[in-house]
Amino acid sequence: MKLRSTTPVSASLVSRASLVAMSALLAGSGIFGLASHVLARDYDAEIQAKQQEADNYNSEASRLGEMADSLQAELDKINGQISAIQAQISDSQKKINSLNDQIKKNEELIKHNRKAMGRILADLYVDDQISPLEMLASSKNISDYIDKQEQRNSLKTSLNDKIKEIKSLQKKLEENKKSVENTLRDQELQRNAMAAKQSERAKLIADTKNDQNNYAALAQKRNSEVAKIREEQAAANRRVLSRSGVSIPRGIPGGGGYPGAWASAPLDAYVDPWGLYTRECVSYVAWKIDSTGRYVPHFGGAGNAKEWPSTAARYGIPSGSTPKVGSAAVMIYDERGKELRFGHVMYVESVNGDGTITVSDYNFAWDGLYRHYTRSASGLTYVYF
Repeated sequence: MKLRSTTPVSASLVSRASLVAMSALLAGSGIFGLASHVLARDYDAEIQAKQQEADNYNSEASRLGEMADSLQAELDKINGQISAIQAQISDSQKKINSLNDQIKKNEELIKHNRKAMGRILADLYVDDQISPLEMLASSKNISDYIDKQEQRNSLKTSLNDKIKEIKSLQKKLEENKKSVENTLRDQELQRNAMAAKQSERAKLIADTKNDQNNYAALAQKRNSEVAKIREEQAAANRRVLSRSGVSIPRGIPGGGGYPGAWASAPLDAYVDPWGLYTRECVSYVAWKIDSTGRYVPHFGGAGNAKEWPSTAARYGIPSGSTPKVGSAAVMIYDERGKELRFGHVMYVESVNGDGTITVSDYNFAWDGLYRHYTRSASGLTYVYF
């Protein structure tokens, strides 16, 4: 069966309106296309329109997925920066704690030295109350007196220098502490700004993924609608076949040796090397003939089953009414002599002595399945590749 044009069309280059218009001209409902209730509804146009919507939704979902991945990469980078800043904050806090400990020890040292100096000054004060004459008298000699005086002066100078040194260190520690506190404050401000950016990116990622999921759900819904329309189309065409007295054998998924990539994909998912939609009768027979080493031309938009005799003739491939093994059996007219809309083509597996032929085909019941059966040899046109 051939339900669509055999010329591949890129969905990205054709608008939905163009696809619908094209499908109205090229699409069909089945090989017979006789009953008014089948023709009244253009199943293929509906399928193409909904499939185009599904493709658009999937494309948007894919775009949003890429955007979410890019945003996640940014968020990962921000998280890394926040971790680095937090490590710096921890380091600054350790420095402040260490400086606080040093400042505290210095304060204790200053207090201790002040107490010591107080005691020394008290002793000096007592000594100062003694007149030089009395001090000289109490000394063993003049040299002892001079030593005491020098010792007093040296001790006073040493204590003063020590306290100045400690105070200088204390001042330096306080300055270092203030500097580190300023650094810590800047780091915390930077961390808070990055955290706000982190929150913003996380929300944007969540919103983007939510939109992605919504578009994916819409695409899935459209694909379900496409599947339903295909079922309705097949059922309608089977009813026409049934009224025409044509028997439909049971189909087999992926049978006949047809390439698995095509057989397992949805009906019409690809265009084969001969310009024909996959899992259609025409694609299967073209592949079957090619697999035996014979030449099959590219049909270039004229590959509907009923067009095969005329298309093949342009390449010097003859046709006739006598069945031959390996030929393509083309059904152009129904049993009432009415020309079919697209026709149907089968591969002749064997010619039997009782006026029948055994054939294999795909999509006889608009289901994309393989069939192998015996039928009458009459009323068919045979193309001898």
